[in-house]
Amino acid sequence: MIKAENIVKSFGKQEVLKDISFTFDDGKTNLIIGKSGAGKTVFLKILVGLLQPTSGAVWFDDIDVCCISKEQHRELRMKIGMLFQGNALFDSLTVEENIRFPMDMFTTRTPKEKRTQVDYCLERVSLEGINDKYPSEISGGMQKRVGIARAIVLNPKYLFCDEPNSGLDPKTAITIDDLISGITKDNGITTIINTHDMNSVMEIGDNICLLSDGKLAWQGRKEEVLDNDNEVLIDFIFASPFLQRLRSQALSQ
Repeated sequence: MIKAENIVKSFGKQEVLKDISFTFDDGKTNLIIGKSGAGKTVFLKILVGLLQPTSGAVWFDDIDVCCISKEQHRELRMKIGMLFQGNALFDSLTVEENIRFPMDMFTTRTPKEKRTQVDYCLERVSLEGINDKYPSEISGGMQKRVGIARAIVLNPKYLFCDEPNSGLDPKTAITIDDLISGITKDNGITTIINTHDMNSVMEIGDNICLLSDGKLAWQGRKEEVLDNDNEVLIDFIFASPFLQRLRSQALSQ
């Protein structure tokens, strides 16, 4: 279980997160949603340990990650997979070397064991046989899948994804959503996704946290999104004029 408890984060006099408490479901896809500037990325970075909160606590089961030693943090890091918004692949490394990187950093596996795990992860994301290609030689969608393969190479208990559909066409974005959701269910991973993609919300939103102006504005499940009178949620869902017109037409009938 991952639990955020009364999280406050300030940068100087600017309070970015304002007393956020939220429990993320085990073995589910948990979404952090909201408009740009709502505090999503800062919240995600605090959860994963890249930023320290000004006050409050983040619990991974019975461990407060804000108060652990470097050795404890290293042990926890081995249980965490991270998919970055810009993929963060190393241009000078092959696909295999990119995926193998966490094993090189955190394990003492043999080269043969590492190769077997890389091949398994590539198969899991339907990219068999591209081990020796470089990131520049594959498409953006394939790069994203390589990022997912690297994120799961240590068989993590927790998976964090920062805007996984950013820069992707709608069809590829759906493929990435399905892949992340499938891996979450098949491996029993607790997945936390920072997104503003409404398709992701409606398709894979098992447990949703909506932030607005640094506050928790709404929480619920995808089945509750459309049948809801929360004004902040409605404003987020129907942000485009086209969707606003559709909603007005539906309400007038």
